[in-house]
Amino acid sequence: MATAYINRIATAVPANDVHDAFVRFARTLLDTRRRALFDRMADRAQIRQRWSCLAPAARPDGPSVDDQGFFTRGRFPSTADRMRRYEEAAPALAVRAVEKLRLGAEAARITHVIVTTCTGFSAPGLDLELVRRCGVPTTAERTVVGFMGCYAAINALKLARHIVRSEPKARVLILSLELCTLHLQETSDLEQVLSFLVFGDGCAAALVTAEPKGFALDRFHAVLVPDTNELITWRIRELGFDMFLSGKVPAAIGVGLRAKAAEILDDTSVGEIDLWAVHPGGRSVLDAVEGALELAPKALEASRDVLLHYGNMSSATVLFVLERLMRTAKAGARGCGMAFGPGLTAETMLFQAVG
Repeated sequence: MATAYINRIATAVPANDVHDAFVRFARTLLDTRRRALFDRMADRAQIRQRWSCLAPAARPDGPSVDDQGFFTRGRFPSTADRMRRYEEAAPALAVRAVEKLRLGAEAARITHVIVTTCTGFSAPGLDLELVRRCGVPTTAERTVVGFMGCYAAINALKLARHIVRSEPKARVLILSLELCTLHLQETSDLEQVLSFLVFGDGCAAALVTAEPKGFALDRFHAVLVPDTNELITWRIRELGFDMFLSGKVPAAIGVGLRAKAAEILDDTSVGEIDLWAVHPGGRSVLDAVEGALELAPKALEASRDVLLHYGNMSSATVLFVLERLMRTAKAGARGCGMAFGPGLTAETMLFQAVG
């Protein structure tokens, strides 16, 4: 049976750094007491930059968060308005990421397209936009993995592995694109405001084939943590997609990883793993993973670097981490990847760097 490999990964983000502007705006939604707590959490978030398809307004205390008045105080956009903006902005960002894969004539050899997204939907969608704009054959089999949240890219890689193992000549293009900032909410609920302290926009593209280059995909394993169903929710409402991220999430992740570490690692010891591609859902999430698995301080360096410069881009984020690891990984290095989302679920994988 053929082995599947991630041959290449490319990433792209919009042009607008909105982190400081979004933090300053969020402060204006809170009273003095909650603002003090928010400031402490923002200082500890270990995020310096987040990117958005919207450009920030010059004054965060003005009538609008962005320079086009999309998020105007007292008149935040409907779900329909947000979806229209997604349809406008997402295709160009998707094309940028795919172009950075430098497929060239290889684009005509793509047999399968897998798209993950949970921040916008339309039909015809991104899968057909890639066919139309990137030279992908119209005969390519297309699958959209929708609304699975931050762990969706792991499921896309899992699906790509199944395809390549059953069809060794398959060449699978994966695209993970999220425009999280389109779902900013005007609320004084501190937990909800904190949820959007970490989210940004981003896109990653990957090529998976049977050619022995990059990272070999060895094994996948899912962990569902009991009694955590409501800790992460992502629901469609009248004014966009409504995110709830409980402060109990990091502790629940720690409990789940400690209980299932042997299964996740397939009885490999933590010390035998050289590369850790952990989804940076937030600083406290990375701290929880580090503590639960007793990792060395530098083990999650790539994840913390992505969090610092991009924040949490939902499904695209773990591919940003894998791309960083791929730049310097030595042949034979063994890796473990994981991402977390609703359920509460940890989707995990084992991989190995090849020459």
